[in-house]
Amino acid sequence: MPPIDASTDAGRVPTHPDDPEPAGNGEDTLDLRLPDELVALFATEATGTREAADPVPGYRKDTGPRVPPADDLLDGIQYWGPTATPVGTFQLRPVRIERDLPLISRWMNDPAVSAFWGLAGSPTRTEDHLRAQLDGDGRSVPCLGVLDGTPMSYWEVYRADLDPLARHYPARPHDTGLHLLVGAVADRGRGRGSALLRAVADLVLDHRPACARVVAEPDLRNTPSVAAFLGAGFRFGAEVDLPAKRAALMIRDRSLRHLM
Repeated sequence: MPPIDASTDAGRVPTHPDDPEPAGNGEDTLDLRLPDELVALFATEATGTREAADPVPGYRKDTGPRVPPADDLLDGIQYWGPTATPVGTFQLRPVRIERDLPLISRWMNDPAVSAFWGLAGSPTRTEDHLRAQLDGDGRSVPCLGVLDGTPMSYWEVYRADLDPLARHYPARPHDTGLHLLVGAVADRGRGRGSALLRAVADLVLDHRPACARVVAEPDLRNTPSVAAFLGAGFRFGAEVDLPAKRAALMIRDRSLRHLM
């Protein structure tokens, strides 16, 4: 979107008879000052960043969902917006390294998390994992899960049909995969995992019309994770031997989403 003309936001144009006449302009004018929100929107479009206008980059509550680019492999996660869940208002917020690395790295160093993610150690190790996705072709998007305004989980939404996982199960076009960790110990074991998994699976199915299935492959040893997927309406598909683990293939079918 082109920037607005510089004169549009030049300040208030006097209209009252007692106001001083603007220099060099003897014509009657109207007050053309734009609302601050619209000025911020034009300014952020012109500079290529929406940080000032958008609480979540790429999503603007004032204009609603936007159409993602045609080559976006995951149909614009940054535009999906918040959703109501039984445990609060939830939103996926695409990761920004400079903002989110300290928090995600701290979560990765929790022994209960590192046992399955294998990313304990210095923040550099987590950063390398994130950058591999952020600098890739868009088939995997790392996100923070924000519940009632507080980041409390880490997610990876990925194209399972374009992932190495597709070599290990009968993948279908546009299958979409989920990885999840709940960060704080206080948020675990309270049913939140199932509630949020259901919500995110629904977001995928709502915003990706070509996707007929949401899939996941938690480690078979991670029984709380498997239970959370079952509680979220996923069904157990098969045991799958992956390079680093033996996994439970979990599937949520679009055709069954209102039954399970």
